[in-house]
Amino acid sequence: MFRSFMSDALSEARAAALRGEVPVGAVVTRGNDIIGRGGNRTRELNDPTAHAEMLAIRAACAALAQDRLIGCDLWVTLEPCAMCAQAIAHARLDRLHFGASDPKSGGVLHGARIFTHRQTHHVPDIHDGIDAEACAALLKEFFAQRR
Repeated sequence: MFRSFMSDALSEARAAALRGEVPVGAVVTRGNDIIGRGGNRTRELNDPTAHAEMLAIRAACAALAQDRLIGCDLWVTLEPCAMCAQAIAHARLDRLHFGASDPKSGGVLHGARIFTHRQTHHVPDIHDGIDAEACAALLKEFFAQRR
């Protein structure tokens, strides 16, 4: 039976917002288990690669002691950027589930559209728009508070 883990990704996004980071959260799952979590930490770590997806993928790879996440899913609150989409391909994740679309910086359905390139080694099944309103509202609220 299909279970959504977007609420878990949203929890990671809310935690990122509390740290002053752009509220994006991600979890990697295998079956019904979360094996990696992440929320944006680019400012905290002074690391432009510390996106939620990258951190969740790193945590899942460490938990499994392997560099491939075959049989795993990634749940993320915002459409991954091109960097994260490439990491998803390299990690060989089976499925990508994301909430809000990102017309400005997305790399899946917008912008670079990484998974449409012939050079992409692996293309996951893509499921977009999951709890999109809640994911987008969190981002809108975060940026409205900063303006």
